[in-house]
Amino acid sequence: MNIIVTGGAGFIGSNFVFHMLNKYPDYRIVCLDCLTYAGNLSTLEPVMDNPNFRFVKESITDREAVYKLFEEEHPDMVVNFAAESHVDRSIENPEVFLDTNIKGTAVLMDACRKYGIKRYHQVSTDEVYGDLPLDRPDLFFTEETPIHTSSPYSSSKAGADLLVLAYHRTYGLPVTISRCSNNYGPYHFPEKLIPLMIANALNDKPLPVYGEGLNVRDWLYVEDHCKAIDLIIHKGRVGEVYNVGGHNEKTNIEIVKIICKELGKPESLITHVEDRKGHDMRYAIDPTKIHNELGWLPETKFEDGIKKTIQWYLDNKEWWETIISGEYQNYYEKMYANREEI
Repeated sequence: MNIIVTGGAGFIGSNFVFHMLNKYPDYRIVCLDCLTYAGNLSTLEPVMDNPNFRFVKESITDREAVYKLFEEEHPDMVVNFAAESHVDRSIENPEVFLDTNIKGTAVLMDACRKYGIKRYHQVSTDEVYGDLPLDRPDLFFTEETPIHTSSPYSSSKAGADLLVLAYHRTYGLPVTISRCSNNYGPYHFPEKLIPLMIANALNDKPLPVYGEGLNVRDWLYVEDHCKAIDLIIHKGRVGEVYNVGGHNEKTNIEIVKIICKELGKPESLITHVEDRKGHDMRYAIDPTKIHNELGWLPETKFEDGIKKTIQWYLDNKEWWETIISGEYQNYYEKMYANREEI
């Protein structure tokens, strides 16, 4: 089995590469990643010498490069993690999100049509469903929830999902889509909530929390997500969407307080800053479909996963310190330094 994993130098993609090489030692995994700010080649260091692994530095938006790779590798499957994924960045500059997330997806599927494929899998997000009200804890996202996007990021992902389903219907492309909740775990880029708070707390820096911090997210340990995608690409029904997540809802402020407690840092580091534009209030996934069809449920309780994640950041300081000393530092200053404290 030969699988092209796009965006495999990013957070979830790299964890998926590790999972697949570990679980299927006879599979060939080809990682296609253009190494934007969130792609980090040092992340893939542990597998670089694996004879069943190949890294290719190209963009999914480059049709010529993608077709060349398909001619060389003749993949059986494509798993597309490649995406611009940070909501705040999408608000600052929507265009790059449209290029990568929509046009890039089209290029990959065109290559699949041209060269043949057993399965094209699109990794998507629960953000395509919009948000849920805080006062209705009985409501959850199912696969039938209408698409109702809030940000340029989620709109670009929803557009890609619709395109994937259209290619299935129009051209018979064998596709599946997974929509996951917020992931956390090793190799998470330090602009996202959990790694940002860990890194700042370790350096006794302020912990910037949007608004009152009451926004609720459903947290999914990245390893559990990788297991779900593994199941979907092997056993999921073609043309179907599967929601991945559930049962780990926490407010942002709860998360930050848990991290402070685990690291023995004072809550006085928390600073409330001006809220994000159009900030979604609550995401919550109902994983009934993937559980009933494929037997998947999230295995990692947040209380255990956060301990493992914090320990990983303590053990791998060099990995994230290198990142936050580079381009990211300029971005961080721009995003948080100019926000009014409230």
